[in-house]
This record gives sequence, C-alpha cells and structure tokens, in this order.
Amino acid sequence: MKHIVTPRAIVKAILAATFIGPVPALADDPVKTDDISVFGQKETRQVLTMTRSELSEAPPGYSPLASLQKLPGVFFSSSDPLGNYEWGSRFSIRGFNQNQLGFTLDGLPLGDQSYSNNNGLSIGRAISQENISRVSVSEGASDTGTASTSNLGGSVQFFSVDPKNRFGVTLAETYGSANSSRTFLRLDTGDLGAHTKAFVSLLYSRADKWKGYGPQSEKQLNAKIVHFFGESKITAFVDLSRRDESDYADLSLDSQRRLGWNWDNYAPDFQRAANAAKGIFTGGVTSVDDAYYFARGLRNDELAYMNANLKLSAIARLDTTVYYHHNDGQGHWYTPYVPSPSGLPISIRTTEYGISRGGVISSLVARLHHHRLSTGFWYEYNKHQLTRNYYNITSGDINAYDHFLSNPIATAFLQQFDTTTWQFFAQDQATFFNDRLKVTLGVKSPHVNIDANSLVGNLAAGSISAQRGLLPQVGLNYQLTPAENVFFSYAQNMRAFQPGISGPFSTTQAAFNATSGSLKPETSQTLDIGIKTQRGNFQASLDAYLVNFDNRLLSISQCVGILGCPSTLANVGSVHTRGVEGAFQWSPVQDVTWYNSLTYTSSKYQSDYLDGTTLVRAAGKNVVDAPRLMFATQLAYEHAGFFGRLGAKYTGERYYTYTNDAKVPGYWLTDLSTGYRLRRVLGLQELRFQLNVTNLLNENYWATIGTNGFVSSDPQGQFWTLQNGAPRQVFGTVSGTF
Repeated sequence: MKHIVTPRAIVKAILAATFIGPVPALADDPVKTDDISVFGQKETRQVLTMTRSELSEAPPGYSPLASLQKLPGVFFSSSDPLGNYEWGSRFSIRGFNQNQLGFTLDGLPLGDQSYSNNNGLSIGRAISQENISRVSVSEGASDTGTASTSNLGGSVQFFSVDPKNRFGVTLAETYGSANSSRTFLRLDTGDLGAHTKAFVSLLYSRADKWKGYGPQSEKQLNAKIVHFFGESKITAFVDLSRRDESDYADLSLDSQRRLGWNWDNYAPDFQRAANAAKGIFTGGVTSVDDAYYFARGLRNDELAYMNANLKLSAIARLDTTVYYHHNDGQGHWYTPYVPSPSGLPISIRTTEYGISRGGVISSLVARLHHHRLSTGFWYEYNKHQLTRNYYNITSGDINAYDHFLSNPIATAFLQQFDTTTWQFFAQDQATFFNDRLKVTLGVKSPHVNIDANSLVGNLAAGSISAQRGLLPQVGLNYQLTPAENVFFSYAQNMRAFQPGISGPFSTTQAAFNATSGSLKPETSQTLDIGIKTQRGNFQASLDAYLVNFDNRLLSISQCVGILGCPSTLANVGSVHTRGVEGAFQWSPVQDVTWYNSLTYTSSKYQSDYLDGTTLVRAAGKNVVDAPRLMFATQLAYEHAGFFGRLGAKYTGERYYTYTNDAKVPGYWLTDLSTGYRLRRVLGLQELRFQLNVTNLLNENYWATIGTNGFVSSDPQGQFWTLQNGAPRQVFGTVSGTF
C-alpha cells in the first residue's frame, strides 16, 4: 500500500523529533462542572468562578465581563447589547471601577480594560469568547502573584480552553438584530502523536449600530499549542485582533428629554452636522455638543506568550511565562471646534495610542508537609505613545477615513512614556487540624517607574515612581462542619500611577511640577468575613466587607471631552466602603436550578476638595457610578438536550456628580437564552441551535455613565456623559462540531 505523506503527518514527525523524553497520556477533555461557583469550600478569600457551560449559553460574542454581572458585588453596564463597545462599557466590583482592578488572561496582564488602556487590551480583543474556559473573580484580596499594579479592589482572571484531544472542526453562525452576523471557525488537531495538541480559530463579526449610523466589525485569530513531556508542559498562545467600532453619541439628561432615547450622531447627514458646527441648530438641538457628525475607534493588537510549567522534583514546580503585546489605536471624533483647510467647518480629531510591551512572570512552588510555599516575580517594560492630531476632510464620506490616518494638519500634543514594573511576591498556604483550618500568609512588593517625554505641546514631562516595600495579605478558612466553612481575609493593595490620558502627566508642566512631589499612589485596605454552606441541592454564601481607600486621585477636566484640555490631578482624600453580599443556588427538582444574588454597598467620600479655587463639598456623598443595591436572579432548566435560562437583574440608582446633585434611576434588565443540542447526528459530533434575547422586556434605561468623566455638579443635567442601553435584541445561532 502506498504511503501518503499528509501535512498532518509532517507536523507530527517534526514535533516528535523536536520534543524528547517520557510523556504521559494526554488528559481527558474537561468535564462539565457547576456553571457558577460562589460557594467553593476552603477558600481563604472571596473567589467567584464562572465556567464554560454558563459562558456558552450567553449570546455568541457576549462580553465575559457582562456574563459576570450576575455574581454578587459585580456591576457591568454597556450601551451595546453584547457589551463589547469599549467606549460605552463599564465594570466594577464593590464600588471599585475597572481602572482600580486587575485583569489577566492565563496569568498574562491585560491592564485595566479602559478605553484608553496604556498597558493592556480588552478581553474581547485578547481572546474570542468561544475560547474562554472559565473566569474567576477575586473580590478585595487578589492572589499575591497576580500580574497587576491596579488591583485595589480585586482582580478578574480569564483562562483559555486547551486544545481538544480529538481532531475536530467547529463552525458557528450567528445572525440577529441590527443586521448582525458572526462567523466562528475552529480547528482542533487532536493528539498529533508527540503528546502535542493544538487549535487555531478564526472569527469575523459585523453589525450595524442599534441606533444611528455606522458599522461595528471585528476580525480575530487565536492559536494555541500544548506539549506534554514527563509531568511538565509547554504552552504557546497567539492572538491577532482587528477591531473597528462606530461610537454612539454621549447624551445628557437634558438632551435626552429634548431629543429622545434614540438620539445619536448626525451621520450620514453631513449637511446638518456642518450647519450645527456653524451654530445653525434644528430639530430640538440647542448646542454644538448635542451631537457630532461621527466617531469611531480603531484597534489593532498582536499578543503572544509562551509558558513552561516544569516539574523540578517530587515537591517543586517552576512556572514561567514570557509574553509580548503590540497595539496601535486611533479614536476618531469629527470635531466642530476645528475646521478643515478644505473649507469644511469640521475636521477629524484623533487620540492615537501605541503600546509595545513585553515581560516575564515566574513562580516557584514547593510543597513541604502541610505547607504550600510559593515565591516569584513579574517584570514588564512598556513603551507607550499618546498623540492628539487633527486631520483634513474633504467630504462627509465616513468610509473614506475608515483607516489609520496619517499626515495631520496639526498636532496638539505628543507624549512618550517608558514604564518599568517589578513586582515580587511570597506566600505560604498551610493547613492544620486535619485540614480543617487553612491559613494563607502572603506579601508582595510592587515597584513602578514612569519616565515621560513631551515632544509636542504643553503637557508635562518628568519621572514619577510608586512603590511599596511590603503589602501583606492574610486569609483564614475554618471548616465548621462537613457542609459549612467560615473565612476571613485582610489585604493591602496599591495602584501605581498611570501614564497616558488621565494620569499625572495629562496636566501642564507647571501643574505637574507643583504637585508631583506630594502625590501619593492610591492604596486600599480590605477586610472580608463570610460563611458558605453546601447541603445537598442547596448552596449559599454570605459575606460582609469593609474597605478603606486612601489617597484617591481625581483627574479634574477643564472642558468638554472633545476639546481635550489639560486636566488637573489632585489627591481628594479617602473613600470608606461598607457592604454585604449574599447568594444561594437551589435545585428544587431535577434539571431545574434557581440562582439569586443580592449586594448592598455603601461607598462614600470622606473629604471635600478644591476644584481650582472652588470648594466641592463631597464629604459624606456617595461614590459616582456605584449602585447601592443590586439583585440578580436566574432560573435554568436543562434536560435531554434542551436548555433554557431566564435571568433578570436590578441595578439601583447611580450618581454622576461628586456632590450627588445629578443621578440616573435604577432599572431592571431581563435576558433569555434557550436552545437544543443533538449528539452524533448527520455525521456531526454535536449540532446546536440557540436563541438569545437581550433586554427581553424592551426597557428604556441609562446604561453607562461617566463616558466623558464625572463632574462636581450638574443640577440642570447638561453634562454629556451618559449613554442609554440597547432595546430588545434577538440573536439566533447554529453551530456544529465535525
């Protein structure tokens, strides 16, 4: 019989020749576990986990951050139905916003998920939703080895799926509201014969905005390869992402009353936008800032890492990751404040971002009797560039400028930042009394230095550092009974200064020189105590927490967002947070699960502050964008291939001024997911049909607040910093695994 040499056989031969040494059989594919875990036993801190099963029943492309909002203490908002629109999405834990949290993917740092991220990228650009295996949320006390210097209030850790053991192809097609379409294709090699397996996936999605005019598109490639040798493993991962998103108009309470919930930017009506730029308003418009012609965000990312998890001896393992990330970004705003040389009264104002960063994360773990000892470090060097440019336009054709622009007509500022991060940690996790008591003692020592150069414009240059010798963490868990355990944790954390658009260098040189010597990095002290129980088909958790947040740094804007004036960074005192959260999950009958979570948080400013020469009386006021009350409920059913989930969440009122004289009301959102799985049909391993409905009851509500920041006072509701949520949207998906 003639032997045929296939590409797959060539790959297997190369891998077999490259990797030597005894290797075990590949582990079985992961089995299904509980969808939501807030009830884990023996944790010495509050850790919440969501599995692939729960993530897979959300709409394809749904942000995993949006899926987390049903967990206690977690808040998410977005003006986009899938939660992927970065300008209009916000995430917080116990009143700490995403800029004060840490985010990682397989341990690799993602920065703080902000739109103007200077040291990372959003989770949606780092990995396709279909390739995430689970998400863990640490509230208050993160693991001491977490690669983040912004995790004041906790961290979110994402983990990618491993390649499957068997060869297969997965294809999923989604169509839905706003002309949305999404194609996801994934090839798993299976075991290539050298104890190696891999996958590669391609994603293309496109949709119109749900109101107004403009496309949203994304292209993404993920690839992962895993090789086993002995009891060790090497993993490599690559992500390529291209995103183009059209912006929604930022509203005010006043503009919404005058113009309605569906008000948006002017495109494609260029003549109306040009008239508004000249001060000629129609149809209820009263200000040049009620809308602009068009706006978009462009982001290109390349991300890669290689990890070696090595068994050094019977008691010790070494885990090391080397990574690199490159990003180019431009945010386009068609501004009426600067005319084009062509004679048109509008030009394109950009904020342009560049990130080139690389690093190493390494930890050594040893088990000695009842102790699990770990120590390690994280190093990163990041070169970040920030530019504000203006570009000439000759027409209102937005497609003519749907790319990275060059040759500006003017540059307002150009800054370059070199940031060096070192963070060391050590931890001991010990068990006593026949494993009934678990004690965790840990410390970390972050050191972050920023060197800034101002090449164009009047923004600041200089150097600033943030460091702490030792930040301690203590955790205890005691098993009261086989079903109940209590836990206690205490943690101190620090947020390093940030380069870029809202950090200490976003002000003038004179202001930086006057304040940099007295600026202290933000710090937090978090105390947690709780109890968890698991009895048969009932699980529950109750947790109380106290947080002292000191040296709160406030970037005080001096104008509307599109003008981009230099801001002032000031230390405005402390924030005290007190709260309680609880959750339970109950299966009253087979195949039915009822989940509920309730959070009450009181987060208040402790000091007044000066905005220039004006005293802002913020002491005793509620923290902006921090709902006091949240309640989530979900009823799930799964039987004989059919699955369905009906969930609802209430979010309480939120303030967007520091004096609390302006707020948005609370709201309910209801979502539905249902579908059917067929096994081994038509030559497929699985055929799946799924229907998702977001905002099932079609509510009008304020989703994201603070898109243009927050202000001290807005009694007339005239600050454009709000976005409303999407109405009911429907998505249908057919997927098959060959």
